[in-house]
Amino acid sequence: MRTLFVIAAAALLSAGCTETENPAPPPPDQQTPAQRVVIDVTIEDGRVTPTNQQVQAAVNQPIVIRVSSDATDELHVHATPEHTFAVKAEPLQSFQFQVEVPGRVDVELHDLHRVVATIAVQ
Repeated sequence: MRTLFVIAAAALLSAGCTETENPAPPPPDQQTPAQRVVIDVTIEDGRVTPTNQQVQAAVNQPIVIRVSSDATDELHVHATPEHTFAVKAEPLQSFQFQVEVPGRVDVELHDLHRVVATIAVQ
């Protein structure tokens, strides 16, 4: 009888370990937030890096544009809804937005007349 008890206890413990190692996915409302899309932009001596970068994102996925600039400008996101951000002449600025409607979204610098990136939103 004691041997049977030890075998049953071992079976229960190993079953518990298996469940802990491979937990079921959380319900949809408790899943981790979508990963952010990050675009790094540098404006220096009138030059912009990157230009015409091709990026992909999902509808409502957070998109972050990080800008280091030596001049002021205005960053336009031609999406629905549209977004406009004032770029200062300083490093490490961060602008976050989401796109609600699928399609191609241009991100451009107004004063320098440069398309930084085109985001394919699906």
